[in-house]
Amino acid sequence: MIIRTANKLDFPTLRKIYLESRRESFYWADIDKMSLEDFDKDTVGEHIIIAEDQHRILGFASLDLSHNFIHNLFVHPAAFGKGVGGHLMNASIKKMDKPIRLKCVSKNHKALNFYENNGWKKIIEEGELESRYWVMEYS
Repeated sequence: MIIRTANKLDFPTLRKIYLESRRESFYWADIDKMSLEDFDKDTVGEHIIIAEDQHRILGFASLDLSHNFIHNLFVHPAAFGKGVGGHLMNASIKKMDKPIRLKCVSKNHKALNFYENNGWKKIIEEGELESRYWVMEYS
């Protein structure tokens, strides 16, 4: 598996991964309101890295490098549990200065466990009742 910077030719695949992964995992969200265009508006101005194996894109992370913040980390549902998220997370950590932060929806127990098992600490829970999230930090 290689990690590389995304280019515009990767975007059609990244849009699909973003949509399919959210539809598969975000049980609390209205999947009918999700679209392929969400990827473009949710990653504006961010540095995007991808995990690729045998010329197949398996996942991506979008990073706000100026704030040492991981904004998105998504893996295609077919690649769940195969180490893709860990590779993307490690590459993201290497790209930024510590401490690094991210936000994780409180209802996303799988993701919270993933981050905590990889050294991230919950700092504070914020947001409205139905849209709570944890600010997490890696130092």
